[in-house]
Amino acid sequence: MIHGSLDDVLSRGRAILARGTLALIFAEDLAQVTATLDHHLARGFRTVVLLAPDWVLESAAVPEGVVQVVHDVRTAPGGLSAAASRVLAGAEPGTWVYAGYNAEYLYYPFCETRTVGEMLAFHAEERRAALPCVTVDLYPDDPDRLPDGATGGRAWMDAGGYYSVPVRDPANGWAPLDRQIEIHGGLRWRMEGHVPWERRRLDRIALVRADRGLSLTPDWRVAGDPERNTVNCPWHRNLSGAVVSFRVAKALATNPASRDGIHSFMGPMSVRFDGSSRQLMELGFMEPGQWF
Repeated sequence: MIHGSLDDVLSRGRAILARGTLALIFAEDLAQVTATLDHHLARGFRTVVLLAPDWVLESAAVPEGVVQVVHDVRTAPGGLSAAASRVLAGAEPGTWVYAGYNAEYLYYPFCETRTVGEMLAFHAEERRAALPCVTVDLYPDDPDRLPDGATGGRAWMDAGGYYSVPVRDPANGWAPLDRQIEIHGGLRWRMEGHVPWERRRLDRIALVRADRGLSLTPDWRVAGDPERNTVNCPWHRNLSGAVVSFRVAKALATNPASRDGIHSFMGPMSVRFDGSSRQLMELGFMEPGQWF
């Protein structure tokens, strides 16, 4: 089914916004749209919604069962964060909402054999209402051969070179906020001359349990409940996830200001991404916490 706008979904799509797990995929272009949708359907989301401009919906091979919504995230006021915030406000409280772009893939521990609903049921039992994640930038080995910066099978990533710093509160003398961190590194760090500073952070609250008064900020944090931005429980380390993403590589490969100055994305810590949650856990990008 195709909805003419996000307003249409919010006013008439009560089944879409019902309690459960909901994935919002915002397509900026045609890169890996089908693969992105297939990946999140395979994770077991109750509903997967594709929000994209008309020309993407007309051209992409959209899998059966995906809800399609005409919505151009590039031109809509507030972009992804504004649209996701409206869904968070309109969804039934308790609904878990994921938001990401095409050519971005959500991973969590053991996702090959356990559904996102099973993982979140355990996560909620630990009194957690959001899933902290890190964005892992993927890139092709040869940008000249893949001029859009995306690839389906020859993906590379940085295995090291990451660091974290505490998030500080300007209203309290810049004191560190409890259990909140910023993560930096990877492709964005190596290519920082081409990446605006506000887009260099890698930490991300990828899944949020909907409740009244919540919204998603442009830097992937949750406004309205500081606890949802923490990386761990107060009592022990909890589950975390990762979003592997070609989005930065796409931008670097297609932006006129950067594409002529970048001849390779490869770095000294580049390794092949094998597409498994085990590799991401072994490299320290995510962990199972107390979930075995």
